[in-house]
Amino acid sequence: MKNVILAVNGTFMRGLELENNLKEVNAVFLKESKTAPCFRLYSIDDKYPAMIEDIKGASIDVELYLISEEGMKEVLSKEPDGLTIDKIKLLNGEEVCGVIGLSYIVKGRKEITSYGGWRNYIKDVK
Repeated sequence: MKNVILAVNGTFMRGLELENNLKEVNAVFLKESKTAPCFRLYSIDDKYPAMIEDIKGASIDVELYLISEEGMKEVLSKEPDGLTIDKIKLLNGEEVCGVIGLSYIVKGRKEITSYGGWRNYIKDVK
């Protein structure tokens, strides 16, 4: 079974609510990273973020994990509607799989791109 690198930008991050979803499928934390400056981040009712691609966006904090393809499917099956996995570009130019939001989920939601990441945002609001 093939392993892939998955970038997460919200509640899957270490120490947050859904980190166990990654542990249950034996995902291995690799390192902290940042996206290329082409994403925007939105808060979905202050429960989780949704990151969407936007050429006029910014760099967003992510964590990279090594995960099996089967594990990634299992993790995705537990995601809320409106989130999916697609290719994203990192600041260093590398392309990896990443959790992103579909455009409809961010309509009317609070944009939090200026925080640079979910951790920074939740520190400020909680």
